[in-house]
Parts: sequence; C-alpha cells; structure tokens
Amino acid sequence: MKRIGVIGTTGGWSSELLADTVAEVTGGPRLLVDMSRVRLDLPGGAAWFDGTDLSTLDGLIVKKIGARYSPDLLDRLEVLRFLSARGLPVFSEPLAIMRVLDRLSCTVTLQLENIPMPPTTITEDVDQALEALEMYGQAVFKPLYTSKARGMTVVAPGPGARAAVQAYAAENPIMYIQKTVDLDDRDLGVVFLGGEYLTTYARCKTNGAWNTTTASGGRYAPFDPGPQIVELARRAQAPFGLDFTCVDVAITDQGPCVFEVSAFGGFRGIQETSGLDPARLYVRHVLERIAS
Repeated sequence: MKRIGVIGTTGGWSSELLADTVAEVTGGPRLLVDMSRVRLDLPGGAAWFDGTDLSTLDGLIVKKIGARYSPDLLDRLEVLRFLSARGLPVFSEPLAIMRVLDRLSCTVTLQLENIPMPPTTITEDVDQALEALEMYGQAVFKPLYTSKARGMTVVAPGPGARAAVQAYAAENPIMYIQKTVDLDDRDLGVVFLGGEYLTTYARCKTNGAWNTTTASGGRYAPFDPGPQIVELARRAQAPFGLDFTCVDVAITDQGPCVFEVSAFGGFRGIQETSGLDPARLYVRHVLERIAS
C-alpha cells in the first residue's frame, strides 16, 4: 500500500477524480490537499495538512496548485520544492511546473528551442504595444498567469486602441501581446505522459467566441494528428520534463504552431474523446516511478 497525496482543488472535477483513483489503485488513504491550508515548519521540514505530515508520504501528485493562476502559486510551489529536495517524490517536479506556470517563462523556453509560435511581443510601454498592434493587425493581450483564456483581450488598431491598451496595462504592467491566428474554429490538445505521446483531442468553437476554451462554450472532439503535429508537440514539451502535460497546438496556413505547454494538463478532453482513463494511467505512471 502506498500513501500518495493529490495537490488539487476541493470540488474540482479532475482533482477529485485523481484523488479517488489514487485511493482505489493504491489501497491507501484518499488525501486531496489544498495548499492554502498547508503549514510548512522549517528547518525540520514537516508539512502539515489536516493532521498528516506530507513529508512522510510516499509521493505527491500535483493536479492543481490553486483555483486561479497567479504569481502567488509560485510560493506554494516553493513549499513543494522544499519537500522534493528533501527526498519526497513530487509529480511533476515543482521546478518543472514553475517554468511553465509563467506564460513568459514558458514562451522564452519554447522560442530558445525554435518551436514555431504566433508572433509575440513583450513590453511594458503602451506606445511600443501600439506599434506591435499595428504590425500584427490584431492581437490577443494575454496575462502571464491565466488559464482557459481568462483575462485575455483581443485588440485591433483603431481609435479606441490606445485606451484599450492603457486599461489592460493598468492591470498587467508586463504586456504579452500575440498576433491572432486563424484557428479554423479549433485548436488541439496534444497529451504526453512521462514524455511519451498519449493522445490528441480538439477544442472546437460552437458560439462565435474568439477562443476555443470550454469556458467560452467550446466542446471537445476526437482528432487524429499526423506525425508532424505529434513531433512538434513532443519537441515543445521535452525541455520542461513534466510528468503529465498537454501542448496547445494550432493548425494555421503556415503549418502547426504552439501556443503553450500546460503546467498540469486536463483530464476531461482525453476522457470524452479517446476512451482512455487519464487518471488511472497517471497513477500507474507515478507508482512505476516511485518503485524504480
């Protein structure tokens, strides 16, 4: 029997599913850990949650580090980094998650690996942002910490552009500006487990929204990618060393390109489109790693 905790959000579908699956597969206790309620005692290294010292477990699986992405999550990951450095197996490694949690950090790594992405500008200056906007024709302004397109704003050149950019900059001083690309009403989630390709699903627009996320009404659909897409996604996720991730890929007139590599990866799209049980596969992967 292995005692493995799941870092996640109470009531979150994927978090609850993974916690259930861990308990079922291992025969150990069901432990869904909310990081906002963890107490790390230094220098001893005990990390307490509901009477359990997490440092005594056989491992931790990080499904979600918080309900909403923010820089605060990096501090929660530091707690897990301490436990990992002291010998507790954590999946994925906290440092690996840190490198993709920040959109800019993820993008810089992808660009240094020559992964094709939509043209992107980073600036803190409104005038420079407007220059990029003129160059791109239309762009998506993306917060550095977000998921499911929350907080993203599409801006086009014109009379209202300066006011729109100034309003955005007031909330997001470092502006991440990406040229809009024609998604043909869908983009792809290419999934990897332990660095090995698992499956691909499509996210499809259904209501005229500018993005394909399920939060904006998108739906999942099966998709059979060609080897070019799988290889591109494999190259994109490889530098990060994540145990479970989904690479967001768009198919454009210039060929496939990558939007981002997910810090955690979702289960629902896989389960609805492939018939695979991602939670069970992930738990088996973790048990193999712990035993090796």
